[in-house]
Amino acid sequence: MKTPAWPNLQRTNPSLRVAPDRRWLQYDDGAAFLYLGDTAWELLHRLSLDEARHYLADRSAKGFTVIQTVVLGELEGLTAPNANGDRPLIANDPARPNEAYFRHVDAIVAEAGRRGLVMGLLPTWGKYFIPGHKECIFTPDNAGPYGEFLGRRYRDAAVIWILGGDTNAANETMVRTVEALSAGLRLGDGGRHLQTYHPCGPGRSSDVFHGADWLDFNMVQSSHAGHGFDNGLFMERDRALTPPKPTLDGEPRYESIPTGFYFQGQHPADRFTDVDARQAAWWSLLAGACGHTYGNNNIWQMWQPGRKSILGANVPWYEALQHPGARQMTHARRLMESRPFQRLEPAQDLLLDAPRAGPAKARAARADDGSFALVYTPQGEPVTVDMAQLTGLQIRQSWYDPRYGTAYPLHTGVKGILTFTPPTRGPGCDWVLVLDDTAAGYAAPGDWPTPD
Repeated sequence: MKTPAWPNLQRTNPSLRVAPDRRWLQYDDGAAFLYLGDTAWELLHRLSLDEARHYLADRSAKGFTVIQTVVLGELEGLTAPNANGDRPLIANDPARPNEAYFRHVDAIVAEAGRRGLVMGLLPTWGKYFIPGHKECIFTPDNAGPYGEFLGRRYRDAAVIWILGGDTNAANETMVRTVEALSAGLRLGDGGRHLQTYHPCGPGRSSDVFHGADWLDFNMVQSSHAGHGFDNGLFMERDRALTPPKPTLDGEPRYESIPTGFYFQGQHPADRFTDVDARQAAWWSLLAGACGHTYGNNNIWQMWQPGRKSILGANVPWYEALQHPGARQMTHARRLMESRPFQRLEPAQDLLLDAPRAGPAKARAARADDGSFALVYTPQGEPVTVDMAQLTGLQIRQSWYDPRYGTAYPLHTGVKGILTFTPPTRGPGCDWVLVLDDTAAGYAAPGDWPTPD
């Protein structure tokens, strides 16, 4: 029996907007959109079209909805040619784009759109607009026309514009350059596409741009400092701001990257694993994020033998596609979309007793109508739940394994104060408690078709 495809695969060149509640994103027809990003910074710069097709096919099959990549890449993006031998700008002049280079970008963007994927497209990496940097090419005067060029070229494509590029707008000139680039994009695409900002980490777009009209949703970079840091704290800060805007972690700890690589004395053999990637996703989602971005150290730079290894990359990108953390993002999306996830709100008060800090910290979210709730316990510690905060007379209780996407039913019973003990306990033994009002009619966790 043929099973349904992911919803995004049924849409060609999807178009997005901010939901009316200003907490989530949605398709233009009002259907909820879960931003599930993959980090592919060097996709446009380093991969051939056939390689890009292979990459995009894998990511669409795993249920990713957004691909984050850069037009002017970080790694010799102005000087090293792409897979076809073309550089992006003639004489590194933003006013003189190389048509051959951009035809390659066109083809990859189109391939993504045909698969229902949205390109989280950075017009430039951040170092190219830092005044005084040896590679700085952008100013408040020339950023606008470059933005207009991109906006017109990709007016009808499935794109989210991500300004910044691992860089904070640290002075007035940089702020003006970003604003000019944003205005140029809007002039070119007629305001069709959402815009956000990718800051340096640990940092938040809201630190500088929250009040900017052009910033449709916030992005944080919780970064790569160490194990067990609750990136949901960033979501809490952004959600407390006015006016309300959706927020998400656009760069958490990458699978396979050395922990705290920017600190002296950190051993390069201590790397983040799927456990770290998985915890970052669930902590942020249940803290109120509108989605999440996964990253892999080998994939963001599209490393393969013969290329310089950055930050210890040692697995070819085409093999790293199968690292477990990416598949576990699939499981997160399946559970979220099996219910009206756009109704979820952070609900730490649901927990009467649970770890409140550190690597075992539990997080909870509840639907605004009380019809379901999710509780994440990252090290399998017991949680005590105030079941009175859910609606209905009968509550179905299940454990969902975010490592394998399997579920284990517990009980269906009346409400009260209940303590739930996960099946396993300790580092790497994370679980999601799923509580459903039986009258709501939600599918049992794990009981849904597997997409193509």
